[in-house]
Amino acid sequence: MNTSVGKMSSTCISMAISDFYRKHDNYMTIIRPFFRDSKQDNVQAASAAIDLLKNVQVVAILGPTTSAQADFVIDIGNKAKVPIISPATSPSLSPKDNVYFIRAAHDSTSQLKPIADMIMHFNWKELVFVYQDDEYGRGLVPYLSDAMMNIGTKVMQQTVIHPSASDDWIRAELYKLKTMQTRVFVVHALPDLASRFFKKVHEAGMMEEGYVWIITEVLTSRLHSLDREDMDSMQGVLGVKSYIPTSNELIDFKKRWRREFQRRYPEDEVTELDMFGIWSYDSVFALAMALEKVGNKANTTFRRDSRESTSDLDAIGTSDMGSSLVQLIRNSWFKGLSGDFHIVNGQLRPSVYQIVNIIGQGENNIGFWSPENGIFKKFNNRTKELKAVTWPGDTHVIPKGWEIPTSNDNKLRVGVPAKGGFVQFIDANTDPQTKQVIVTGFCVDVFDAVVGALPYAVKHDYIPFVTPDGKKPAGTYNELIYNLSDGKYDAVVGDITILANRSDHVDFTLPYAEGGVSLIVPIKDERKSAWIFMKPLEKELWITTAAFFIYTGL
Repeated sequence: MNTSVGKMSSTCISMAISDFYRKHDNYMTIIRPFFRDSKQDNVQAASAAIDLLKNVQVVAILGPTTSAQADFVIDIGNKAKVPIISPATSPSLSPKDNVYFIRAAHDSTSQLKPIADMIMHFNWKELVFVYQDDEYGRGLVPYLSDAMMNIGTKVMQQTVIHPSASDDWIRAELYKLKTMQTRVFVVHALPDLASRFFKKVHEAGMMEEGYVWIITEVLTSRLHSLDREDMDSMQGVLGVKSYIPTSNELIDFKKRWRREFQRRYPEDEVTELDMFGIWSYDSVFALAMALEKVGNKANTTFRRDSRESTSDLDAIGTSDMGSSLVQLIRNSWFKGLSGDFHIVNGQLRPSVYQIVNIIGQGENNIGFWSPENGIFKKFNNRTKELKAVTWPGDTHVIPKGWEIPTSNDNKLRVGVPAKGGFVQFIDANTDPQTKQVIVTGFCVDVFDAVVGALPYAVKHDYIPFVTPDGKKPAGTYNELIYNLSDGKYDAVVGDITILANRSDHVDFTLPYAEGGVSLIVPIKDERKSAWIFMKPLEKELWITTAAFFIYTGL
C-alpha cells in the first residue's frame, strides 16, 4: 500500500466502485472494500489474505500485484473457494490449474510473439536473456526459449540476477557478457532491479553503438516510475507493452485520477497512470456486475468444516457463492477503460501491443503488433515496418546483433616469417628506438585489405618469428607452421607454400599468387638492324609493288 503501484491501484479501485454505482444506482448489491498491506512480503501477503477471509469473510480478493505473492494467495483462494483477481503475469500461475484465479492482465507469454517478430524483423540470429531470479522472472524462461527457436534465433546464454544482488556482482556479470559475440539482450525484470541493472550497463560501456536492449511489458509500462538518471542510462532501449486505446472516457478518468491521487497523497509526486491501474479499475466493474447477478441467489457466508480446525486456514471454511461468482467473472466481456475487457480461459485476452523506443526522458512509439497483422507502423497504415529507431550510441544504423570482442586483451596474434630474400612479399623489421614491429610486403597488404573489409573490427599484432635476441629467424617455415598449430599464434601471414604435410596441421587460405616454374633466357634484339624499316612491309605489298613496276615498264 505504501508503494507507488499500491497507491495507484487502491486509488483506481476506490474510484471504480464510486463510478460504477453512480452509473448503476438501481443495483441491489454493493462492493465494500477492505484494504490490507502486504508490505512487499510473500508471507505477509498470505497472512493478509487469511485475515480478510477469516475475519471479514470477503467474497473476492483483488490482488496482490506480484507473482510471488499471488502464488501464496491463489492457493488460499482455491481452498476457500474465493475468486482471486490479480494482475500477476507469470505463466507459472495458471488460471487453468487454479479455477479461482482470474488474471486481470495479459499472461507474460503473450508478449513473446511481438518480441520474436521484432527480432525476426531486424534479422538478429542470437540473443542473451537476462531475467530476475524470482517467480516473476523464472516463469518466462522456457517459453522465451521456445519462441526464439520457432524463428531460428538462438538463446546463447541466460543470465539470472537476484533482486538483492550487489552492484559489484551485476558489474562482474556484465563484463562476462561483454566478452561474448552476441549484442542483443532481452531483459525481464521489475523496475527496482532494472534501474540498478541499466546503470551498470551504462557504466560498463554496453550502451554504445552496436548493442541492442529489449525490455518486457511490466518494465515498459512503468518507465514513468524511473527517475531522470535511470532514463539517461536506458537511451535507445526498445520495449513492448499492451496498447490501451485512447478514448474521451479514459482522458477524463486520468484527469480525475490525478486530482484524487494528489488529494490522498499530497506529499507524493503524482505518478502516471499505467495499464495495471486501468485494469484494476475494469476488474472492479467485472466483479460488481458478477456480484449483482449472483448476489440474490447465493449465501455470502462461509461454510466451515465440522471437524476440529488445526490452523487459521482450516478455520476459514469455504465460500457458498464462490463457485457461482468465479464463473461469472471468468465470462466477463464488456467495453471498459482499457478497451475490450474480455476474460478468456481465466485471463485477459491479449490484443494489440505497442512497440516503443526510449528517447530522452520519455518513450517514442515506433509501431504496433497484433495477432492478425504482426508488426505494422500505424493503424491507418498496416505496412510491415517500424518507424525510425534511435539505437544505443545515438545512431540510426540498425545493429547487426553481434560483434567480435575487441578488448586489448583479445588481440589476434599474427606470426610473420623473418628472412631475407624477396622482401616484396614479406618483410619484418623492428624499430630500434620504439621497438615497434614494422611489417610490409604484398602478403601483408592482402591480409590488411581482407581484415578491413570485414563487417566488424579485428585488432591484431604482428609477431616476427625470430630468436629471442631478434637477430635471426627462429626456424624453418615448417617450424613456423608448428608454432601456429600449437597455439603460439592465431594466424600466420607470409609467402608460405601450401604443402600436404603442412595442411595436416593448419588451414590455408585460397592461394592469391600463381605458382609454377618459369625459365629466363636471353633473347637477340633485332630492333638494332639497319633494315628495321622493312619490317612493316608484308609479302602481299611487295607483290603488288612488283606488279605495278612491270606494268608501268611495259
